[in-house]
Amino acid sequence: MRSIGRMIPVAAAACLMAGPAWAADGLVLVQSVTTGSGTAMTHQIDIDAHRMRMESGGGPAGSQVFIFDGTRQVMIMVNDANKTYSEISKADLDALSGQMSAAMSQMQEAMKNMPPEQRARMEAMMKGRMGGAGAAAPAKPVYTKVGTDKVGKWTCDKYEGTTNGQKTTELCTVDPKVLGLNTADFAVTKDFAEFFGKLIPAGAAQAFRVGSTEEQGFSGVPVRTIVHTNGTTMTSEITDIHHQSFTDATFQPPAGFQKTDSPFAGRGRRGGR
Repeated sequence: MRSIGRMIPVAAAACLMAGPAWAADGLVLVQSVTTGSGTAMTHQIDIDAHRMRMESGGGPAGSQVFIFDGTRQVMIMVNDANKTYSEISKADLDALSGQMSAAMSQMQEAMKNMPPEQRARMEAMMKGRMGGAGAAAPAKPVYTKVGTDKVGKWTCDKYEGTTNGQKTTELCTVDPKVLGLNTADFAVTKDFAEFFGKLIPAGAAQAFRVGSTEEQGFSGVPVRTIVHTNGTTMTSEITDIHHQSFTDATFQPPAGFQKTDSPFAGRGRRGGR
């Protein structure tokens, strides 16, 4: 789950991809990510009309690869070290979400007669351990434009996002036309944001969807995103965008890798079908 959580910035960056000028060839996007502790990572995202491949390197966990197939509604997690892969389907997430919701309801019922202090401790524990599938989606940030800045070669509009009165996000955005993008071409990234939101609800808020100002709360496409979470900060910036043709193999597990059970096997449906 921690490995998946680290890919939230990738999900957000992926929404920058796919414009009408590049739709036939696909697109490669490179993103630099720096944590508050100074750890630097590089993410590369490959995208075609219905699929995305996300690879990160340089972090504590080494290289990580995630593939999303929007047509099948499946996310594939590749383990290069072990030469294995596992799949998480929408059916897996739906089953897990139902189990987690039922468990949450049972816990809440059991807590009704607890003393206030004990109930508060239990609620904190539930929030920490059940914050994934089945948990309620967090509140969306409210964005306010606060000026302009420059990221790489782009002059961008700065926004601050607040959630429940606290600053949680900083963005610097450019008009999609500057990048040659069209919001009508972002279907797969919206599918991924919804899929990821079922797995980690916080991801739905951080993995923005490029659309109208009314939908996303700000205007334009972020080329820099700063997320503040639990006293830590993560900054991601787009460093390169270029078009490239892909083969089907780009969006499939490497040849010879063995399929293993889903990380949620035994809690939802079986992943090694």
